[in-house]
Amino acid sequence: MKNPVRGWLVSGILPASAGVSALVLATTLLMPIPSHAQEAATPAPAGEPVAKEKDDLGEYTLPDGTPTYNIGKDGTVDWYTYSGYRRYHAECHVCHGPDGMGSTYAPALADSLKTMTYEQFMETVVNGKKNIGVGTADQVMPSFGENKNVMCYLDDIYIYLKARADGALGRVRPSKREDKSNAYKENEDQCFGRAG
Repeated sequence: MKNPVRGWLVSGILPASAGVSALVLATTLLMPIPSHAQEAATPAPAGEPVAKEKDDLGEYTLPDGTPTYNIGKDGTVDWYTYSGYRRYHAECHVCHGPDGMGSTYAPALADSLKTMTYEQFMETVVNGKKNIGVGTADQVMPSFGENKNVMCYLDDIYIYLKARADGALGRVRPSKREDKSNAYKENEDQCFGRAG
């Protein structure tokens, strides 16, 4: 496993069981976060390339191990960004609005991820969140720690929303994408308990 911050991942890839993820995530969040993690979350100024590393699953990461998007000069997005677009619109947009733009009762995640760290995002999705007494109604984000349709694609969703937050991806379905790797497919099957 390359990134110890993503301790809820089995073999550094995808969770084998969404039920175990909340417990492991809690343990993971107690680990110290490198001091450069906040700096890496901020996009580099225009013209400065951001160092990224691609693993055998096709996931790009920053030097601190935080998952990130990769968009080629021709507009080709990495598999995770493309998959994140699809998974976000299958599971999250009902509350958070199309393309992460928010709704009358849920925040715009394309704005939230401008300041929210990867660890904070994981914590909120896995365990949920309550903001009591906000405006005229309480705001409640339910826990998705047991929902494999979210947990098996948590990095994908984060990466898509981070690309939206950084202004690297517009409000349309990506038209060009990298292919899904065989290793990604195998781990996707593992996460859902499907025979490979």
